Amino acid sequence: MSSPLSRQKPRVLFVDDEQRLLEGIAALLRREYDVEIATSGDQALKKLSELNDVAVVVSDFRMPQMDGATFLYQVMTCAPTATRILLTGEAGVEGAKDAVNKGQIFRFLSKPCPPEQLKLALEAGVAQHRLVNAERIVLQETLLECIAALMEVLAVMNPVAFGRAQRIKALAHELSVRLECGEFWQLEAAALLSQLGYFAESPQLAEKIYYGRALSSAEQARAAAVPGSARRLLEHIPRLEPVIQILAALDWTDEQLARVGERMIGLGARILCVALEYDAMLTQGVSKAQILQNLRARELRFGARVLEAITAVIAVAVEQEQEIEIPLRDAKPGMRLRDEIRTSVGALLVPVGFEISERLLDRISQVAPEVLEQTVRLVNPTRLSAT
Repeated sequence: MSSPLSRQKPRVLFVDDEQRLLEGIAALLRREYDVEIATSGDQALKKLSELNDVAVVVSDFRMPQMDGATFLYQVMTCAPTATRILLTGEAGVEGAKDAVNKGQIFRFLSKPCPPEQLKLALEAGVAQHRLVNAERIVLQETLLECIAALMEVLAVMNPVAFGRAQRIKALAHELSVRLECGEFWQLEAAALLSQLGYFAESPQLAEKIYYGRALSSAEQARAAAVPGSARRLLEHIPRLEPVIQILAALDWTDEQLARVGERMIGLGARILCVALEYDAMLTQGVSKAQILQNLRARELRFGARVLEAITAVIAVAVEQEQEIEIPLRDAKPGMRLRDEIRTSVGALLVPVGFEISERLLDRISQVAPEVLEQTVRLVNPTRLSAT
């Protein structure tokens, strides 16, 4: 996403159904903080969809329509880097436990809260927010390289899943550029990891799913369990929460996804959803015109901006792609396959849409060197996403 403007004062958001209390807090803190207030969870979520770089969110627990635990859980999606604090008069242990578990809060403060205690909690919350942002830079610079290397290792086990992950990442990147998202490492990581669950399954199952072939009852059950197994593998890795939330949003209904807004998680999930569906239909032989018609019929899920972006990306890709036929040994890194590559015994080695890399050519030369002599169709576009 585009970098927020630097601010002299950290921005904090207080949520409580007592207007007078909010006004008092704003007066108390306005010298040190840029204070935003909201009298309900819905109003606060709307503000979060419009504001940039909220460092700390402080919510009352007992509110009508949406309690603090539920609200802070949703904050994890629409503002994942914001530090979450619960301020409540509730004495019940169960209520506090629910808030901690659902909203993963940073601090739990009891009402009435002395001003000095509140200020100390905010200072700690702002420090935590800065720490998370600093770690984000490290993640952005190192995590994607680690994930890409891991996926190339796993490609030997399941080339279909790896090939699709590469195509999804390329298309998601093109869409994020078109939507002027800036650096969006969370989306790139989610795109690569979207196929992680299939590496635990047989390549034959992945191939049947991607090409739209009929599945047995047992295969349908295994396919349905794939997304959940991937998230379970990832949830133990620190600081991957935004990536996991984007992947989790793939299972949301159209209405749920539409309510998230267009901050990091909402926009990332929409981009990834449309990339996955486009790739699935294209792999199964649906024409690009019909694909776009099918996607536009689900505007509630994808949003007008994302649909406009994929329409433009596909049009540019089709205009710029140049197909060539050469022996695989002459392929250059960056080219993409228009044909799948199989061994002499018919085993799928490299799927359609795979991006050529030196590592791939080295691996083929070791596993099946005769394949390098095959003549293949490749495309060498400046835009790679609509192969």
